[in-house]
Amino acid sequence: MFVVTADQVGSRTDVDRSAAMQEELQRRFGDHLRLPVDQTAGDELQALTGDAEAATDLVLHLARDGHWSIGLGIGDVREPLPDAVRKATGGAFFAAREAVEAAKRAEARFALRAEHPDAGVLPAAEVEAVVRLLLLLRDRRTPQGWEAVDLVETGRTQKHAAEVLGISDAAVSQRLRTAMWSADDDARPAVVRLIASLDRDAARR
Repeated sequence: MFVVTADQVGSRTDVDRSAAMQEELQRRFGDHLRLPVDQTAGDELQALTGDAEAATDLVLHLARDGHWSIGLGIGDVREPLPDAVRKATGGAFFAAREAVEAAKRAEARFALRAEHPDAGVLPAAEVEAVVRLLLLLRDRRTPQGWEAVDLVETGRTQKHAAEVLGISDAAVSQRLRTAMWSADDDARPAVVRLIASLDRDAARR
């Protein structure tokens, strides 16, 4: 199982963003969550899923928002599940707690911890490094780059994206190259498989 814990950056000097993000995450990812997104303590959010792709997308979405330290915990969760994430427990939750604390001091404000970090072929620390590289790549993307990426990721052709943005096909292509969209698109499935492999390793323990 995967637990994503997110703690708002600079919450003492910023507006409280937790309620709005809680609603947004539930709307976007609710169908893939085992329980509704929960606000656990103060401005901290927590989500539980058994889906490696959903866990990856939760991390990517929170990182793009730019206001969160993000911890991904992988491991067992005690069942039967309670009626709220904040009441649940297990190795994945302990790992997520350790991860979010580490994320506050880490590049890209992300950390990954597994209940059994060295149980599989690839250690959790190496998977964390790959995820962080993807986050750092995306962090360099400009607003103009995101405009183009968002359009093509909804299934639009580059020609249609150009019409929507009011620019040439060549300009859309240049934006996508500068945004490293192709590398991002190629890397995400590999990241999902790596995260899933850590979950499988935990399940075999």
